[in-house]
Amino acid sequence: MSTTAGIFTVDTTSTVPVYEQLVQCVTDGIASGSLEAGDRIPPVRALATDLGLAAGTVAKAYRTMEASGVIETRGRKGTFIAQSSDDRHAAACRAASEFLDRAAGDLHYSPEECLQIVQRMLDQRAAG
Repeated sequence: MSTTAGIFTVDTTSTVPVYEQLVQCVTDGIASGSLEAGDRIPPVRALATDLGLAAGTVAKAYRTMEASGVIETRGRKGTFIAQSSDDRHAAACRAASEFLDRAAGDLHYSPEECLQIVQRMLDQRAAG
């Protein structure tokens, strides 16, 4: 088990909200393999102090990640990465399968139309 304080970087001039940048730091770390299930991440207040952020901003990022199962808080022991890159990939595959069951199965969209829907949603998300 390792500590991960160095993985968090934010750009306060970015149009991307800081809490989303913090979430992205963790998901990128999981995807790259630099963060693994069981790795401890800094407490909210410590990370907020280190990065010069409001504790509420960091807490919002942690709540977002905890709600999606990326991290887990173990009381006084701290907050830890709950997913490995394999877990994350498996969760993404399940979500894609559920989308396809609904869009292609229930709503009778073609595979091409499903891809267009996903692309449109990705474009909208990128645009903010």
